[in-house]
Amino acid sequence: MSRARITGTGSALPDKIITNRDLEQMVETSDEWITTRTGIKERRIAADREYTSTFAVEAGRRALAMSGTGADELDLIILGTVTPDFPFPATACIIQKELGAHKAAAFDLSAACSGFMYGLSIATTHIRAGAAKKALVIGAEVLSRVVDWTDRNTCILFGDGAGAAVVEACEGESGILSTHIFSDGSHWDQLYLPAAGSRNPASCQRTIDERLYYLRMEGNDVYKHAVRAMEEAAITALNANGMSPSDISLFIPHQANRRIIDATAKRLGLSEDKVFVNLHTYGNTSAASIPIALDEANRSGAIKKGDIVLMDAFGGGFTYASALVRW
Repeated sequence: MSRARITGTGSALPDKIITNRDLEQMVETSDEWITTRTGIKERRIAADREYTSTFAVEAGRRALAMSGTGADELDLIILGTVTPDFPFPATACIIQKELGAHKAAAFDLSAACSGFMYGLSIATTHIRAGAAKKALVIGAEVLSRVVDWTDRNTCILFGDGAGAAVVEACEGESGILSTHIFSDGSHWDQLYLPAAGSRNPASCQRTIDERLYYLRMEGNDVYKHAVRAMEEAAITALNANGMSPSDISLFIPHQANRRIIDATAKRLGLSEDKVFVNLHTYGNTSAASIPIALDEANRSGAIKKGDIVLMDAFGGGFTYASALVRW
């Protein structure tokens, strides 16, 4: 059975930056309030003619270039997103066209902030089973289109962007040691987008009047579940490989809230120097969060050959996931 290995990473972000100081002019908040409660200082926001596919394609190209893989070699393109270009077709099909990945099967998956990790798990399973040799897994979001910019509790949190990874079959000790995905649907209504589906179709004036096209979140409840779930996912990955937290070289958590990151790291007994954080720069980019962080860590030299890297996500659904990698 082949092992799956990440051979290239890439990311792409909008040029436009909205800082906490900018938000002070938009809603009743302050830089100090946002920083203390979230750890976020700024976030990137897509321009009018930039879409989820815009950033996904560019991140994919950069990952392919790093891995030395041609788009025509891809067997799979998997996009994790909750903000696709259209309800259908899959935005992954648009990405396939733009990249020229003619033989790749392409599809979207919706697992909120865990979307990239779910995609990584599916790609790994296909490669280990011999059903695919090379896959492009992307997490991409334009959350600024579904954020209520009058709601200070949510608009401060989110940003736009994309991250990608090329995953391919390999031999040897390095590679993706295991992936683990979980769901708890009993809490689906604590983080969701009410409209645009079959329950609240676009034809209803009510969906506009009641601002149902903007995401809803019960922040305190999400926080409590996120820390417990991310700890569970991390321990599951370590136990599956006979490892302990002391074996981790770098922890790359979902970049949602600094308090969640710190609480999870504390439960795992990880020192600050082992935790990769770029939340202050980009905010919560949902499915794009981990692959953007992975690409930054990879390109900056924070990850070295032989390192044990733990990735850990939590998102609406609730969904959560982990992956353990020997780089």
